[in-house]
Amino acid sequence: MTATFFFLQETNDQKLFNIASELLNTEKAYVTRLKLLDQEFYAKLMEEANKGTFPVDVVKNIFSNISSITTFHRDFLLPDLEKRMGEWASTPRIGDILQKLTPFLKMYAEYVKNFDKAMELLKHWTDRSPQFKAIIQDIQSQEACGSLTLQHHMLEPVQRVPRYEMLLKDYLKKLPQDDPDRRDAEKSLEIIATAATHSNSAIRKSENLKKLMEIYEMLGEEEDIVHASNEFIKEGNLLKLAARNASAMERHLFLFNNMLLYCVPKFSLGGPKYTVRTRIGIDGMTVRESNNEDYPFTFQVSGKERTLELQASSEQDKAGWIKAIQETIDIFNQKNESFKNASVRAELGKRAPRWIRDNEVTMCMKCKEPFNAITRRRHHCRACGYVVCWKCSDNKVALEYDANKLNKVCKDCYAILKGESVTEGKKKGILEIEAGQFTDSSIMCGFLQYSERSKPWQKVWCVIPETECLVLYLYGAPQDVKAQSTIPLLGYTVEDSARPADPPAAFRLSQSKSVHGFAADSEELKLRWLKVIRVAVLGERPERPQTDGANPGVSDNNNEHEAGTNGT
Repeated sequence: MTATFFFLQETNDQKLFNIASELLNTEKAYVTRLKLLDQEFYAKLMEEANKGTFPVDVVKNIFSNISSITTFHRDFLLPDLEKRMGEWASTPRIGDILQKLTPFLKMYAEYVKNFDKAMELLKHWTDRSPQFKAIIQDIQSQEACGSLTLQHHMLEPVQRVPRYEMLLKDYLKKLPQDDPDRRDAEKSLEIIATAATHSNSAIRKSENLKKLMEIYEMLGEEEDIVHASNEFIKEGNLLKLAARNASAMERHLFLFNNMLLYCVPKFSLGGPKYTVRTRIGIDGMTVRESNNEDYPFTFQVSGKERTLELQASSEQDKAGWIKAIQETIDIFNQKNESFKNASVRAELGKRAPRWIRDNEVTMCMKCKEPFNAITRRRHHCRACGYVVCWKCSDNKVALEYDANKLNKVCKDCYAILKGESVTEGKKKGILEIEAGQFTDSSIMCGFLQYSERSKPWQKVWCVIPETECLVLYLYGAPQDVKAQSTIPLLGYTVEDSARPADPPAAFRLSQSKSVHGFAADSEELKLRWLKVIRVAVLGERPERPQTDGANPGVSDNNNEHEAGTNGT
């Protein structure tokens, strides 16, 4: 009986030693991969960025605090574990080491929080910069990378903390209740478990991003689907029933949280596997079973863009698709319905709106058609205050703030006040962003004179938004709902010397054969614009220029748009 007890005791001690050994061995391998991230990928990309090939901030934002994480594990945790395993015969414990050092694991919160953004930046600049891509591919081809991508190696720090949690839980299961190391080990587990919760969430997101990357490659890297807000739901082969004849064609569907990609298989060796035929938005989508005597297991998906009749491989496959699509529709509607137009509907008609002045717009704020003095004059909606044309304001409704008298309103306000659904137009294009959305959140905005390719100079409202700080938007007026054009500033050359025919305080942006001329109202204002633009053309985020005004991003010459005329 005594011999059996000692045998069990010895076996348990050996298990504790094995767990501690696994912790040390995996830590050695982990530090090797951290060095690869920090001293190869990060260092070489920074070296190239310092030459001006691409922005330094891009590289820093991708790798976050990887250098600090590497230093902690290489110089502190790993040496302490190596020393302890060398002393295991006299000091068989690891809880005290972990308890002393686990507070430093809080630095992982910054890395994990930044992970989604890092993956997006990595994809964006790999697509955008050949030099950026070449450096990464060169390191990935080295034996040290083990045929794994940078994305895979960047996931290692996210996965490491849950690994500590698993090993420590196993260690505590084998550790006797009265062992002197138990208290330190339990405290360590408490800290690690908190950090692991955030890491597990990031792992789920990273697995989703990995799947998005796989689909992106299947589609020939042409569909912009790799984004943290996109969530992969389901994919599979189905037959699409033709509307005009009794034939069925093989198709492949990818279902996401916000869209359904309807794809055609491509029969090519090694290249893209599918071509996207239609992208159908989940917003407004319906799905239902259909009865077809010639084709069993059919169902219909109907969206704003297209209606499809599809045949599954079995009753179970059909039920699975209908369930997945319907659940996706329900979740999408729940997220959007709660706040969609809620504040607008609550206040509309109850208080007098702020009227947009006539000279703040050059086009109807609903249909976007340009105004003129004869056939398309300006009118005001008495509910929302927008400036609209006669076609978009040909309705009257009682307004509470005006003693329930009938007032002229735009078609959208009429629908809302009558309790009808607002008909949504087509998806907004890149130019269809209201100038007013940018004014209070812009790095710089104001009137400038503008000329392209020696055309006559015209006055335009220019905006560099905070959200798109490398793009210059050109509007006809400060409240226009659609930009006349945009200029992506990255790579442009700035010329601040005026030509003989130019107005005073002129400057130019040129790239290849594209030349854009601008002129400010004063030399001081010109210098403020140039300070911002010269940073943006390098691909870096410009600072708001500091002035004595309330909004430093708004040029002095925008004040004239405050003095508008009364509309009709």
